[in-house]
Amino acid sequence: MGVWQVDADTLAGSRFVLSRLAETTASLKKLHQARAAHPGERRWLDTYLPAYRARLAADPVTARLVEAAFGAAWNADFITPTPHGAAEDDLDEGLARIRATSPEGVRADLSVSSPGPLPAQVRDAEDPAGRVAELLAWVWRRTVLPEWPRRRRVLEADVVARTRQLTVGGWAAAFSGMRHTMRWRGDGRLQINTHAYPPRDVSGARLLFVPVTPEQGWVSCPEPPGGGRADRYAVVYPCAAVLADAGRPAPPQGLSALIGAARAHVLVLLAGPLTTTQLVALTGQGLGSVGRHLKVLLGAGLVERRRTGRSVLYFRTVAGDALVGAGGGLPGPVRRPPDAGNLR
Repeated sequence: MGVWQVDADTLAGSRFVLSRLAETTASLKKLHQARAAHPGERRWLDTYLPAYRARLAADPVTARLVEAAFGAAWNADFITPTPHGAAEDDLDEGLARIRATSPEGVRADLSVSSPGPLPAQVRDAEDPAGRVAELLAWVWRRTVLPEWPRRRRVLEADVVARTRQLTVGGWAAAFSGMRHTMRWRGDGRLQINTHAYPPRDVSGARLLFVPVTPEQGWVSCPEPPGGGRADRYAVVYPCAAVLADAGRPAPPQGLSALIGAARAHVLVLLAGPLTTTQLVALTGQGLGSVGRHLKVLLGAGLVERRRTGRSVLYFRTVAGDALVGAGGGLPGPVRRPPDAGNLR
């Protein structure tokens, strides 16, 4: 699977999409591993891991199925179907596809993903695909749905950021940091991982990029029944850590006292260009509140804005940098960039 060969039409038709099923599967895998990548994940695990472990303790067959599905370097293919389209509300349809996997198909996938020989509980399990689908539905209801509005904002912000990277720096920039093994090699070659497999020609297929908030990722490229080439491929990748991490330090106290804590939070975040959607996701404030803070900061000369395609990016001015750096000290005169006439 190491390198995918893609043509210009495939790249032009590729899309960033949200997937509730991918978010739920990534959350299940995070619960299975029980390792936090940042403070936000630690709080989430502390909240939901006890109930998850109790759920599996009451259903040891499903517990063994999950262990086999996530046990080695590969995920079992049946548990990570490729999204069908661009709609985020794909959970029911995806779970139906998982449930439709035959017991023979499940065992074949698990024989690849399992870290060792399949135990008898797994080989003889009744309706193994249905058991896994039911567990995924439970993970969605109990651990993802309660905070889905915030997660969706984070995912949308990541897509905006990736789209901007694509607009400014091309595919090499867009793929940078998406997965640690992923690189754009040029000449239509997309390195997916470092495994020594023959290149896979995906020209003409639909290529989807799917962000998830847990620190998880995988590639979905199912083989069609009867052989042949798949018509859809998906790269599931973790959001940028700055978006996923809810454990961000508070703004300097002096700055908060001067302009207010909520407005100071926005100003501190604007060390790099961000959209209002990203700011909403990062601060947890409403869109109207963020908009009012930006209006005040723009009027004070602490922030500038620039239009990139259909997005408007906000960033600190020299005066804004000075104010943040001083921890609340008054800035000097605002120095406008040379191309200020193009800012709007």
